[in-house]
Amino acid sequence: MTTPEAEQGGGGAGEERVTPEGDAARAEGGEDRPEGGAAHTEDEAARPEARLERAVRAAEQALIEYEIAVETFRVEIENFSRLHEQKLGPLYGRLEELDARILEARAARSGDLEDRRRAEEARARLAPIPGVEELLHGWMDDSGLFPEAVAMLTDQAVRPPQRVRPSEEARKLYRELARKAHPDLAQEEKERERREEFITRVNAAYARGDEAELRELAEEWAKGPELKRGPSRAEELYARLEWLAQRKELLALLAKELEESAIGHMLQLAPDDPDGLLDEIGQQLLTQVTERERELAALLGEGAG
Repeated sequence: MTTPEAEQGGGGAGEERVTPEGDAARAEGGEDRPEGGAAHTEDEAARPEARLERAVRAAEQALIEYEIAVETFRVEIENFSRLHEQKLGPLYGRLEELDARILEARAARSGDLEDRRRAEEARARLAPIPGVEELLHGWMDDSGLFPEAVAMLTDQAVRPPQRVRPSEEARKLYRELARKAHPDLAQEEKERERREEFITRVNAAYARGDEAELRELAEEWAKGPELKRGPSRAEELYARLEWLAQRKELLALLAKELEESAIGHMLQLAPDDPDGLLDEIGQQLLTQVTERERELAALLGEGAG
């Protein structure tokens, strides 16, 4: 098992990076001028752009290799995690069951309230919640329970949503923008998409009664779509290098998360024999299971006596 950084060899999208300032300085200083002060030929004048193209190609290749290394490591962790669950999951489950039964046996012998509480908590951790998905269906979003659901489950009054009453000026601005920017007025698909995105923003501002934002949107619409000059070849290359560097940074973060995960740490303990590591951990768990079974048997035997 090799981590992405080691496999990739430290290279990245940022290598052989050229800056516009550096090109300008070299051009002004005559760094690439032939001996004897001869004038630049047409091919020599194009050399900064050619160097950029070489840098982009090198960065692209380095990024591809790094992506392969990261993805390989991710799959390796995923496969090892699956094997870990298949081989050791039942043993962990058996240990938890034995721990709960031991606590229950101790509570039965002592009759102590604290012992009973610990036993009940241990048993509750093992018991699945029946029908939890059906119970919460329609009451949960990505961030948790909806406020209405929380209110009902806690016997609080469900508060109605706050009503917004837009001002007369806001209503006027909204009507004008809706008439001017309506998507049905577009004749081309691209223009229709632009209008739909704009009207979505208009609707959101009007729903909040935000007169200032509606006024800003009206000014934005009056200016019309921004006409952009097409980038030069050098600008495109610089932009590509920047994107490659950013992509490399994101992959490095992902690789770090993988390496620092629990399974990643386990893999790094035995990079050449991960299956052997699982067998070793399995033997340790089996020993713990045997010890717990003996402890439980002793408690049950003493209780019976």
